[in-house]
Amino acid sequence: LQKKSREESSGEGSGVEILANRPYSDGPGGSGQYTHKIYHVGSHIPSWFRALLPKAALQVEEESWNAYPYTRTRYTCPFVEKFSIEIETYYRPDAGQQTNVFNLSAAEKRQRILGEYSWLEKEEGPH
Repeated sequence: LQKKSREESSGEGSGVEILANRPYSDGPGGSGQYTHKIYHVGSHIPSWFRALLPKAALQVEEESWNAYPYTRTRYTCPFVEKFSIEIETYYRPDAGQQTNVFNLSAAEKRQRILGEYSWLEKEEGPH
């Protein structure tokens, strides 16, 4: 993993820049670790296409609040100001049977999309 990180972080327009990595005490999930990173993704885009894009389109920002068993991660791209993806995760000691782990309202539950994922199938293949 470290070797892959070094390879990905070499050269123009590549790598991960860590802007912050600090504990917090009054944030999402209570107390935890906050990280703010910029992923420079230019080396993963064909050069002809990269030449057409502004520099802001070649990076993705990640902010993460890790207060295990809860984490919140937000991804943004400076080039697309109003777009973001936010992921909330709860790690629970079950196999995903809890029906409302995020305590959603009835209106929020109507908007959600449910899916199942079996770690066993992922690791061992279908049975």
